[in-house]
Amino acid sequence: MLGYVRGPQASPDHLGVDGSLDELQRLVDAVGGHADLAVLLLAGLDFPDEEEAYRARAEPRGWAARTILGNDTFAVLRAGSERGWGVAVTCGAGINCVGVSPDGRHVRFPSLGVISGDWGGGLDVGMAAVSAAARSEDGRGPRTSLERLVPAHFGLETPTELARALLRGQVATRDVGGLAPLVFEAAVGDAVAGEIVDRLAAEVVTMARAALTRLDLTEEPVDVVLGGGLLRSGNVRLLDGVRAGMSEVGPALSVHLSASPPVVGSALLGLDELGADAEAHERVRRELGEAVARIETRETAPSL
Repeated sequence: MLGYVRGPQASPDHLGVDGSLDELQRLVDAVGGHADLAVLLLAGLDFPDEEEAYRARAEPRGWAARTILGNDTFAVLRAGSERGWGVAVTCGAGINCVGVSPDGRHVRFPSLGVISGDWGGGLDVGMAAVSAAARSEDGRGPRTSLERLVPAHFGLETPTELARALLRGQVATRDVGGLAPLVFEAAVGDAVAGEIVDRLAAEVVTMARAALTRLDLTEEPVDVVLGGGLLRSGNVRLLDGVRAGMSEVGPALSVHLSASPPVVGSALLGLDELGADAEAHERVRRELGEAVARIETRETAPSL
């Protein structure tokens, strides 16, 4: 590894291929040097043709002698498993899942949102809270503390005010994803919020079950790795729901949170490809993990 720098998100879904590469170029320039191998695992690379289109634009930039491309969920899997195979579910802004069998077969999902059958991630949880708050206000649904908490999050009084603000663009739809921590907290004593958390747990189980079934691994001792901000938040109800659901899928499955951030998984996959020894793997996991933790601590520390 040449160094470690951190920048803003670079998903081609949001920035386009060239915009994504330009963002990465700034990071490459900050690190400096030419690498033997570049591992680019990005949200938004969901299909082989998308990977090839990205590769066609990336390789001429000359960052490395060889480039590996793929979806960021593969990084989550490698970060959370020393085997290099298993199933990973990541749940952050959206939800995604990959499965890799011991013989190298892959299972993936389009992960395009509702149009590809997905439900989960911050935006879906937030929208579910907005809907529940509105239905509580007008009597179509059960009463819930979300009726008060959801609009208050945006400095508004009622769900109707929030609905109109969203319609007019005064509140950005993407900001609704920020409601997820509020829903998790409310779920401790609010049945409606609890149902949203339970639905998310069920969706995580559903994706993992589908991947395991397609790989014919439900009876095998497989690592099921959980990653992404919502799952790594450590919400007890959510994680207990996932573990309970997965115990019904297969008796030998091992469900656990990723021990390291995804960038560590990308680095480990690079070392796998280069045939590095166990000591190099352990050093990267330890030192890169510590570097990420230091930067995240600085970014979240209150300013004085």
